[in-house]
Amino acid sequence: MAPRKVIITCAVTGSVHTPSMSPHLPVTPDQIAADAIAAAEAGASILHLHARDPRDGRPTADPDVFMQFLPRIKQATDAVINITTGGSSLMTLDQRLAAPLRAEPEMCSLNMGSMNFALFPMLDRPREWQHEWEPKLLEATRDTIFKNTFADMETVLERLGKGCGTRFEFECYDVGHLYSLAHFRDRGLVSGPLFIQFVFGILGGIGADPDNLVHMKRIADKLFGDSYQFSVLAAGRHQMPMISIAAAMGGNVRVGLEDSLYDGRQLAKSNADQVHRIRSVLDGLSLDVATPTEAREMLALKGGDRVAF
Repeated sequence: MAPRKVIITCAVTGSVHTPSMSPHLPVTPDQIAADAIAAAEAGASILHLHARDPRDGRPTADPDVFMQFLPRIKQATDAVINITTGGSSLMTLDQRLAAPLRAEPEMCSLNMGSMNFALFPMLDRPREWQHEWEPKLLEATRDTIFKNTFADMETVLERLGKGCGTRFEFECYDVGHLYSLAHFRDRGLVSGPLFIQFVFGILGGIGADPDNLVHMKRIADKLFGDSYQFSVLAAGRHQMPMISIAAAMGGNVRVGLEDSLYDGRQLAKSNADQVHRIRSVLDGLSLDVATPTEAREMLALKGGDRVAF
């Protein structure tokens, strides 16, 4: 029997953290491209990508900004490019789909439901804000909902999945999201091998507790049997402990400055720092890291030669 391979996903910049929180957060297309390429060289086989306005670092859904770094990453690495359909809670579905529909990537993320996605507790830490938009965006999450209704998810699955041959990183922030995914499986709108990302530690979703990880996996096993791969991401200080447990349980892992700004007790200077750290954990567990080619085979992806950029 061939040894199990672990897929490392790296979420390079996201829309959660803001430039004032770390000088190492990639913001411009040049920075996002360089950090993504370095993460791939360090061993990440999937790169999960958001875009930011290069003028001030705020999240943007503008496909023209995505196109300033996507081709460069593809030319420099064989890693699987995975584009967000989440963006931020302040974006409409049409805005969130604009870049993926232009790029037709191998993978996209898909949040499996509407939810409170609360970032406002990050305001509790005093800091000097570089941009006026930063505290305003965080505060706005106190009274907004990230919207992904069943109709929204059907639209994404139809237009991107069926229309573009894109497969998905199904982001499940709570147990109910697994049942929503099973609903789409039962209707024939998704099929295996499913790539399910268990998400822990976001206020509004399930907590970052090892018992919750065991429970999420138990329910996923019951619903999906052997027709899925699971991965784990955890917010902030929970990142490395939770994903290390996931690897020991037979799962895949996600790192990146979208999820945590730290490498150990210090700010990570790059996404590659976190990739190197989890690789050392995997090596200690005698686990091999999947190459991009192996990840494509494990997840039945269409291949990088069939994207539109």
